[in-house]
Parts: sequence; structure tokens; C-alpha cells
Amino acid sequence: MSFGEDYFNPFFSHIYVEKSVRNHARTQKILAKFPSAKIIEISHYKDVFCRSRQNVPLQHRSQKLILAARKGALLYEGAPVCQRFGSEHFYYCSCVMNCVYDCEYCYLKGMYPSANIVVFVNLEEIFAKVERVLQEHPLYLCVSYDTDLLAMEQLIGYVQEWCAFAENNEKLKIEIRTKCANKCLKQSAVAVPGVIYAFTLSPQAVIEAFEHHTPSLLERLSCASALLRAGCQVRLCFDPMIYVPDWQKHYAAMLEQVFATVDVDRIVDASVGTFRVSQDYLKNMRRQLPESPVIWFPFQREDGYCHYPDELMEQMETFLTKRMEQKIPREKIFRWKT
Repeated sequence: MSFGEDYFNPFFSHIYVEKSVRNHARTQKILAKFPSAKIIEISHYKDVFCRSRQNVPLQHRSQKLILAARKGALLYEGAPVCQRFGSEHFYYCSCVMNCVYDCEYCYLKGMYPSANIVVFVNLEEIFAKVERVLQEHPLYLCVSYDTDLLAMEQLIGYVQEWCAFAENNEKLKIEIRTKCANKCLKQSAVAVPGVIYAFTLSPQAVIEAFEHHTPSLLERLSCASALLRAGCQVRLCFDPMIYVPDWQKHYAAMLEQVFATVDVDRIVDASVGTFRVSQDYLKNMRRQLPESPVIWFPFQREDGYCHYPDELMEQMETFLTKRMEQKIPREKIFRWKT
């Protein structure tokens, strides 16, 4: 499933709208996509999104949409577990919270109390904040960490807006992280120097077991390849690597498919990192998915984070990195701890 390509998510039967943004242009544009949805006005998105005792796995079967205004902090410094790619000023922003995909290992399951999706329609205020920061120094900004913006592009169009914004701000570089294979993007992509499309790639066995409703590996690679042909900057993200039985076989086969499909000589770079997550998030994730093997692994705890034991982590990352170096220069491969 890739949201918005051939149909709109039928689960958005109810749309909650903050009264303060009811007449906002983006609100009206989104609501027009769902003429049959029941519209419910609310005072604040947290009244719905942060209710206690929500059943997140059940909500994922019938997600609701919440349209709101982002207040308070608009930009955040990147977390220690995120890769900086050599950037001194590394930030991320959250213009959408939660994702139409349902990956069992996703940290959003531990971060948010709900599976419903919040779209902040006051994107112009985030743009204004970015412009103020750019007056002080260049900025590397991740805009798709708390969602998959490309998977929702046909609904909200935020990728197009971010691309237009980046085109007019030379000191800004943005990363759009995705597992999507958006058909419209493949057909109409326009290269913007300050925009990097970062595709999260996993072996097909991992996708089928844990990355529910996401496009296949081949579909993601096809989309990445199409963007490269259009002159776009593309990053390949083998992150997070997930431990499964016979993981060496699965990751070796994945790389063979990557090299057969994508012209890796043209990519910006690639990232490698094994699964890691805040121990508090993991506790919440385990409460929601008590039978998921991917999050019940006996992780090692370190400085408030959980990751695979050092020996296994090193073995997995080294295994993949050495095989990548057969086709990708070492200086283009980033590991999250280096």
C-alpha cells in the first residue's frame, strides 16, 4: 500500500479540526479530498490525540485525521541516535505526526499515545522559523522523521511545498526520509539542489514480517532509480538493520537487488545502522505489541537507549558495510556511531 497513489485511505472517515484552523486554506484543501468524512471541530488536537487508554494497534486499522496548528517549538535539534551526515547544524521539524504505514519497530509507537495522524496546517510558520535560523547559519533539516511525507503527498502536498521553499534558500538542505514508491513522484519529480530523498531499505523478508502496508523493496528501488534519472539527490538508508534468522543471507540478497536496480555511482551517499531506540519508547512499544519478536529482542541498554549487543551490532554493520564498499566508495558510507 502506498497512500494516495491509487486511492485515499478509507480509514479517514472522521476528521477532527481545531476551530482556529477551520478556515485555513490548507484545511479547506485537505477537507475537499474527503467529502464523505464526518468533520468534528475541537479546541486542541491534544484533546483527541493525547487521550488516555488508547488502543494504538486497533487505531492503526482505522486511522483518523486531525488538522491543527503547530505551537511552541517548531524546530528541534537532532537526537543522538540520528545520523548527522557531517552537518554541524542538524535539526528536524514535525509538520505531521504519525504515519500511514505500520512498521512494528517504529519508534513512533513508543513516542505517541495514538495512531491517529496529526497534520499541522500552519506550515508557513515553520518556514518563517527556518528563515530566521538561516540568517544565523546554514541548516540541515530533516522534515520527515515523525511521518512519511511522501506517502501522504497526494493528500497534503507538503513535499512540493518544502521543495519550493528549499529552492529559494541556498543555505538550507533538507532530507525527506521515506519508504514510499509514489508513482506521481516518479513521473513528475524535479531536481532541487537542496533536497535529498532518503529511501529506507530493508530485505524483503523484513518488509513482509514487520513493515506492514509499505511498498516492496523493488518498488522503493524503482522509485529511487527514477529520481536519480531525473537528476534528484538520493540517499540509500540501510537503517535500521533488523536482526532476523539468516540475516546475512537476506541482507546480501538485498544488496544484490540494490546494485542491479540503482546506479549507485550517482547516489549522494548511504547510511548503515542497526536498530536502536529510547528505552522509554521501547517500554511503550512492548506494551502495545506483546508478541512482536522484533521489539522483544534482549537488547543492550546504554545511556537511555536500547540497541543490539555490541558484538552483534558490529557484526551486522560491518557485514553490510564491507559488501557495500564493493560498489560504493567508503567515504560515501555513513555509520551512525561514526
